[in-house]
Amino acid sequence: MAKKGLGRSFSSLIPDNLLDESFDPSAGDDHKVSDLRNIKLANIKADPDQPRRYFDEAGLAELTASIEAHGVLQPIVVIPLKDGNYQIVAGERRFRASQAAGKTTIPALVRTLSAQHKLELSLIENIQRRDLNPLETATAYAKLRDQFNLTLEEIGARVGGKSVSAVSNTLRLLKLPHDIKQAVADGKLSEGQARPLIGTDEATAKALLPVIIAEHWSARKIEEHVANERPIETKPGRKPSTVRPQENQGLSKRLNTRVLTQQNAKGAGKIVIEFKSVEERERIEKQLQA
Repeated sequence: MAKKGLGRSFSSLIPDNLLDESFDPSAGDDHKVSDLRNIKLANIKADPDQPRRYFDEAGLAELTASIEAHGVLQPIVVIPLKDGNYQIVAGERRFRASQAAGKTTIPALVRTLSAQHKLELSLIENIQRRDLNPLETATAYAKLRDQFNLTLEEIGARVGGKSVSAVSNTLRLLKLPHDIKQAVADGKLSEGQARPLIGTDEATAKALLPVIIAEHWSARKIEEHVANERPIETKPGRKPSTVRPQENQGLSKRLNTRVLTQQNAKGAGKIVIEFKSVEERERIEKQLQA
């Protein structure tokens, strides 16, 4: 299969929003009603009443490439049928991409339809209690999206009238490096302090985290530091480290959005493309595939 776009490595195709059970508020209930199995694709049928019939060709090709390289990292959800086969409840894109990748089986969470409905209600009740930490809320949103086929608009309506942008912004917390996620979950870092670190690499996050906590950096100071290539000014006795994000003017102009290049002393780094909405992200993805 010919690859289009900017020649990203397979590692860049690994989803960074996989459900982390340590932040899943309904993990206990899930274990009671779900059976994780590897099921033959030939025994799985799509839901004929699935309302979302359009599947972006470029996105499906990218997912196929990821599955070819790494396998299916996020199980689909199915219900058993009387004829011994299974019907997809959530994950038809992963099912189709697995077929395109030549796979014969796929990991699937098998639930009854009634158990699926009960788990959805339990998850929504957990969110509405408002006693979850931000990472638990983000994980719950991701679970409603990926295992219950809810759109961001539907999620917002079910959890108390949240806007699409509010749900999307919370979901973006799942892109944080692991150490930052854990600090937020432990209450050492606020959600506002964590947001400017979305998109930073693990090494950068590890260097910044103890300084932010020890010196009580504000969200604005963190944002300015990351945006302005400012070296970390530490108190006496602490070894400084440096982050060097630079705006990529060429890509920024081409994609009509802010693009930052982060590079360490050895020349390795990453490109961070910013977007403000799901629609803008989809537009950028299409441009990259062109």
